[in-house]
Amino acid sequence: MTEPETEQPENEVVAETEAIEQEPAERQVRSAAEVMAIAEAIIFVSDEPITSKALAEILDEHKDTIQAAVEELQKEYEERGGGLQIREIAGGWQIATRTEYHEEVRRFLKTRPSAKLSLAALETLAVIAYKQPVTVPEILEIRGVQSASAIKTLLEKRLIVTKGHKETVGRPMQYGTSKDFLIQFGLKDLSDLPSIEDFEDLAGTAL
Repeated sequence: MTEPETEQPENEVVAETEAIEQEPAERQVRSAAEVMAIAEAIIFVSDEPITSKALAEILDEHKDTIQAAVEELQKEYEERGGGLQIREIAGGWQIATRTEYHEEVRRFLKTRPSAKLSLAALETLAVIAYKQPVTVPEILEIRGVQSASAIKTLLEKRLIVTKGHKETVGRPMQYGTSKDFLIQFGLKDLSDLPSIEDFEDLAGTAL
């Protein structure tokens, strides 16, 4: 005589079902060349510098894998010696025209004079870039002239941002450069700022 089948406890059935449902989908395995190619395509279409972390999330790859792939891609661009390069700007990666060809590119694009900063705005931006965070009274002390309109222009162009109030009499607002500033000037971070003497030449190319 056969023994009756014993029913599996309901809680064990549920647990097994949940385990099956929670099994991760098989991750796509890509070659190093494919990772580089996809990263290059995304960097190319991105409107602003994209970080290795963001690329890793999109490709479902480890951040170190992406970092190595982009650095190898950057090396390939340099060795090719073409008109483009991959640069680390504002904490992310961007495909840009090669620095030594900026003057020719700018001549082709025929940058409108209205797009350039006035001398007052440029001087104010330089003070903020090198002395940040800095207040309007401190800028006045350095420049010797009022900078209200220049501050307004720089805020509108998103080259500077507010950095909170200074804990002093009147609690004046402090200003510093923005991520857009780094992108516009092609800087990895503020440690890449050129000497003050070279800043005007850099601004003339970037703006």
